[in-house]
Amino acid sequence: MAQPQMQPGGHCRPEPGGTLHDRPVRAPDAAGRDAAQPHRRLPHVPVQLRAGRDADRVAPAHLHARAIGGAGLVIAEATGVSPEARITPADLGLWSDAHIPGHARLTAAIAAAGSVPGIQIAHAGRKASSSPPWVGGVAGDDQHGWEPLAPSAVAFPGLRMPRAMTEADIAQVIADFVATARRSVAAGYRFIEIHAAHGYLLHQFLSPLSNQRNDGWGGDFAGRTRLTREVVAAVRAAIPEEMPLAIRFSHTDWTEGGWTTEETVELSRR
Repeated sequence: MAQPQMQPGGHCRPEPGGTLHDRPVRAPDAAGRDAAQPHRRLPHVPVQLRAGRDADRVAPAHLHARAIGGAGLVIAEATGVSPEARITPADLGLWSDAHIPGHARLTAAIAAAGSVPGIQIAHAGRKASSSPPWVGGVAGDDQHGWEPLAPSAVAFPGLRMPRAMTEADIAQVIADFVATARRSVAAGYRFIEIHAAHGYLLHQFLSPLSNQRNDGWGGDFAGRTRLTREVVAAVRAAIPEEMPLAIRFSHTDWTEGGWTTEETVELSRR
């Protein structure tokens, strides 16, 4: 069966005459959440692949550079909500209170340069335990690899076979997103984005190609979108009311039988 092949950045295209980084920051929403600054740019900074498990190895230089360059909002991408949530063993994470000081130094540097520090929190699901892209393949046990989790025991081509998640696993993932969101607030981030795109865990639950469950977390639209909806609701309840919360979708799998644009629109309305 064909599998979603979404790659980072592959789900969206620039508007005519511009680039993705040239889109203006939106004005305050109806709830008055206005951390983003109008008329400035929003760069999503590439995934941090060299952080490792050391809490002090948050490398701020490339993020700080975007802030100095005048970006209104700088977002640290794909920050793991648990050790198992990382794409590679060297990915950035915020699953422990011990990570907060390193992130706090980063947010302070971004803010001092006049930008709003934002964070994208994520779980890689069946795409976890990969090697860094310059190495390729999967992270072996000698590289601290691990068994990935997924909605169903369906492997992403070329990566490890994941274990189908239990009810307890799902509850833990929701709790991990909430705990990481709270740590993000404590570290000084003023904007949070939940990653539900690019074939990672929440996207895996959305797509019928990777979610073959027949319980309340799969099957029809309500079942496949349940985890994403519950993560969003739980995170929203855990962070300050005035703090903006966003979500990133891949609007389609571009594959027959997969997640569709129409489903993305419907989920966005809920």
